[in-house]
Amino acid sequence: MRTTIFSIFLLLVSLPLSAGHAGAHAEYVGGTRADIPSNNNGDIQVMDNTYFVFLSRKTQIKIPYDRINLVEYGQKVDRRYLAAAMISPMFMLAKTRQHFLTLGFQDENGVQQALVFRIDKKDIRVALVALEARTGQQIRYQDEQARIAGKG
Repeated sequence: MRTTIFSIFLLLVSLPLSAGHAGAHAEYVGGTRADIPSNNNGDIQVMDNTYFVFLSRKTQIKIPYDRINLVEYGQKVDRRYLAAAMISPMFMLAKTRQHFLTLGFQDENGVQQALVFRIDKKDIRVALVALEARTGQQIRYQDEQARIAGKG
């Protein structure tokens, strides 16, 4: 009995250490693809060697890393993608500091696409490092404040 309790204790203690964090909690806020609903909460997964993945209850997006040609981080949505993102005015009035990841990529038809995600502060650095390594693209920072926050 004592051994069983001790084994369960060890298992429970080791689970958080061995599980790792394979991605980042994110919200898809907009982009150029009309088939993806905005304000869609899910997870970004960057552990796959071939694909960037966004999973939510409503959506599954898989983009080959070799098609990604822009990885941008900022604490505001860049004007270049604002029109494509179709973000509500209330979203832009939020006073808290928010962290945005913009991915530019060519789809299977060779058409340039953009996806904008809002990512939890605690997850942004890991996501940026992984994306830079997987895509071979250097992270573009919107400004010096974003560079400091992204590199921590």
